[in-house]
Amino acid sequence: MKKCIVTVLGKDTVGIIAKVCTYLAKNEINILDISQTIVQGYFNMMMIVDVTEKDTQFTQICDDLEKLGKEIGVNIRCQREEIFEKMHRL
Repeated sequence: MKKCIVTVLGKDTVGIIAKVCTYLAKNEINILDISQTIVQGYFNMMMIVDVTEKDTQFTQICDDLEKLGKEIGVNIRCQREEIFEKMHRL
């Protein structure tokens, strides 16, 4: 299984989760785990998604999500799970 970490940060507005999840669903990317919080009006979401069945290259998915983030006014970042783990290992 190929997993990646998707983070979404920005000012809270209506529809952030819906728009991100719609992109993932249309591209057959399964959400394995999801966590979201809103702190003093700022939205924070982290998802672990499965890109195993995805024909599109990983970089294209990341570019698409970054573009979507700009359209909806948030910062969306996508990283391979193994790189995320190595960056956050103590």
